[in-house]
Amino acid sequence: MKIPAMIAAELRRLTAGKMPVLALMALMIVPLLYGGLYLWANQDPYGELDHVPAALVVSDTGATVDGTHHDFGDEVADRLVEDGTFQWHRVDEAQAKHGIDTQKYDFSVTLPADFSSSLVSSTGAHPHQAKVILTTNDAGSYLSTTIGKQAIQTIQASIVAEVNKQAAGRFLASLATIRTSLNQASDGAGQLADGAQTAASGASDLADGTKQVADGAGTLAGGASDLAAGLGKLKNATSSLPAQTRKLADGARQVAAGDAKIADVGDRVGSVAQRAADAVPDARHDISADLSKLVDDGHLTRAQADAILDRLDRLGDAIDDGNAEVQSGVGQIDRLASGSAQVADGAEKLAQAAPSLAGGISDASAGANKLKTGAASLADGAKKTDAGAQKLADALPALHTGAATLRDKLADGAHRIPASTEASRAAQAKNIADPVHISHAAVTNAGTYGAGLAPFFVALAAWIGIYALFLIVKPVSKRAITALRSPVKVMLAGWLTPGMLGAIQMIGLFAIVAGWLGFGVEHPWGTYAFMALASLTYTAIILALNVWLGSVGQFLGLVLMVLQLVTAGGTFPWQTLPAPLAALHHVLPMGFVVDALRQLMYGGNLSFAVSDGTVMLWWLLGSLILAALGVVRMTHRRTLRDLEPSLIG
Repeated sequence: MKIPAMIAAELRRLTAGKMPVLALMALMIVPLLYGGLYLWANQDPYGELDHVPAALVVSDTGATVDGTHHDFGDEVADRLVEDGTFQWHRVDEAQAKHGIDTQKYDFSVTLPADFSSSLVSSTGAHPHQAKVILTTNDAGSYLSTTIGKQAIQTIQASIVAEVNKQAAGRFLASLATIRTSLNQASDGAGQLADGAQTAASGASDLADGTKQVADGAGTLAGGASDLAAGLGKLKNATSSLPAQTRKLADGARQVAAGDAKIADVGDRVGSVAQRAADAVPDARHDISADLSKLVDDGHLTRAQADAILDRLDRLGDAIDDGNAEVQSGVGQIDRLASGSAQVADGAEKLAQAAPSLAGGISDASAGANKLKTGAASLADGAKKTDAGAQKLADALPALHTGAATLRDKLADGAHRIPASTEASRAAQAKNIADPVHISHAAVTNAGTYGAGLAPFFVALAAWIGIYALFLIVKPVSKRAITALRSPVKVMLAGWLTPGMLGAIQMIGLFAIVAGWLGFGVEHPWGTYAFMALASLTYTAIILALNVWLGSVGQFLGLVLMVLQLVTAGGTFPWQTLPAPLAALHHVLPMGFVVDALRQLMYGGNLSFAVSDGTVMLWWLLGSLILAALGVVRMTHRRTLRDLEPSLIG
């Protein structure tokens, strides 16, 4: 008997009667139902989240920012409803609680009363985080809880971005104000530097002037000391001045009285002398007449008469000269008498002023002593002022240097803060709040969630289909083992019968994935070829288990399926597995099937698919060899019951 005949015989056995046909048809569609229905149900669950009911409770009372009232809770709620990611229902707390308990809502999000005030608290003295309360009920759906957590993270990111935008806006506005203030401060520092330079020059002049003041103050102190000493002596000397001036006044009065008497006598003498002088001309005339008579009488000669007249003229001249001197003396005596009177009056006034003069000199002496003390203090202060002015003159150049440095640093600081406008600050704040734009550059793209799961569930459905077929397909024909002494042919016939049926299953499954569900398949022929290769390889593995272990091998096929379901890396990356399971990922065949189908369906690296196919061929060849060895072993253990096996037995 040849291999096709053995295959035909097995197929006739499987279709002998209505029940066997129904059983075969049912088992043939198992992988189609498993893979097709599961992928259909999970085709695009994230695109249907708007059908997930969620309660939205807004208890926020708002907050006032810069004189404007804001209801951030309502703003967030409006954005959520407008976004439409979930089927939001705005309700109160009681309705939300009842809806969660009765599973009317999968989860609820609550924005409490202090939501807005907490958001703006960062600008106050007691900053605290705003709360967003997520309420879930795992009794309804654990994945709803997971989705709710993702929703709350999205809400949090949106709120953080908005708060950061506002905070960044205020910060940038403050920074612009700081920049303006720095420029003003830089200008002021420049003026300060110029003023310090001028002050330095003035301080140098001040130092010179204060030195002169100090020297002058020292001289003044010395002069004040001498003045105080001199006035002290003068005070001592004038202490008896009033008594002396009184005596002087009395003496002056006596002198004035004596001079008055002398003047009176002088006036009388002057009067006599004047009469004598006035009488001389008359007397000469008379004498001249008398002499002329005597001459005429001859008593005297003319010469004698002239000699007498000459002597008389000389006497008259002497009398005139004496009278002039007397009159001059009388004038002097009169002036002396007048001066003596004035001296007496001045002495009287001096006597009257002497007490005041003595008191003034005493006061002047006391003032001179105070002037001496003040001048000494002034001299000390002038020295200190000179020292301070010198320090000031020494320090002001450093002040000028520091002010210039301050000016330069302030200008540099202002320059480092970029100039901005209100529009540019708004754009900057928006960018600071959301600084990263995610640009997804995909080497390959599965498309939807279901398409991403398709390679895994196709690989798993292929195993389930083959495993189900072996519930009715006999691994090897015992009759053929008895009739033929060719274990390899028997093994190949036992492998090809379920293998071909599995390949047919993969045709139907491929049609569902690429046709009905509409998942994109970049390399359709390569994808189906690998699906068929996977089905044939699974057939060889389960065949070998059945040949060697019988019903125990069939059970181990189920265990092996479960183990591969965990290690294939179909949902989560295999790197997340515990170390022993991660090691099995690199050995068991289903992981290679999943990887190859991803490369072929999504348009990935075909060299990976070739490598995966090579591994599958090794699994196929090894399993067939192992199954052949099992058939060889079975040729030595044949019984009469093995010649007519039943469908179930």
